Amino acid sequence: MLNMFIRSIIVYFCVLVVVRLMGKRQIGEMQPFELAITLIIADLACIPMQEISIPLLHGIIPILTLLLLHYIICLISRKSLKARYLISGRSAVVISPKGINYKELKRLNMSFDDLIEALRGANIFCIEDVAYAIMETNGNLSVIPKALSQPATKNDLNLKPDPAALPIAIIMDGKIMTENIHMCGMSEQFLYHCLAKINIKNVRDIMYMDIDNNGKVYIQPKIGSYSTFQTEFKGGSNW
Repeated sequence: MLNMFIRSIIVYFCVLVVVRLMGKRQIGEMQPFELAITLIIADLACIPMQEISIPLLHGIIPILTLLLLHYIICLISRKSLKARYLISGRSAVVISPKGINYKELKRLNMSFDDLIEALRGANIFCIEDVAYAIMETNGNLSVIPKALSQPATKNDLNLKPDPAALPIAIIMDGKIMTENIHMCGMSEQFLYHCLAKINIKNVRDIMYMDIDNNGKVYIQPKIGSYSTFQTEFKGGSNW
């Protein structure tokens, strides 16, 4: 009995350390591969606690192996966009100004009930109030309300609100998102013109950059504070 008690304490702290090293995420914020690894670790931890005949290391070593696997997958995801899309998938715009995107719902295996329930979770009770709804890779739904439906009462003040804006990533982890550039109709000349405004010449020095369809640019260098400024760029027709 004492042996089982001690083994349980050792395995508990081992799992606690591994989960802490994997990063601070709630279950609903995990990527699919992170959730799979977490479930397997939970199952592996039960074996050495319940079966005294199994050496303790036979439970701890597989857990540490999964931690190493987690680090390798995260490293590959950071270095390769294709691998990131393959492992974690892509965000999908399920509602746009044109309405509900049925093809994306079908691809995500979502029903209209699932979509409406997710909207209610975002405090949206009328689809008509939604400008964009984006299903993230971790299963959360991000919602951008239409300008007149946003909490700020611009309509009540008789102010003409700006159109709802959807930012699109241009640079991630020092790499140009070629597909997104083509989608919004941006030229590389304009891209480097934006970088020149903050005295940066090399794309590798940028951690993240996006631009919305109102022309507002957000740039976060790898070193230093972020910058944001307005441009005349309005994007392409496929935004």
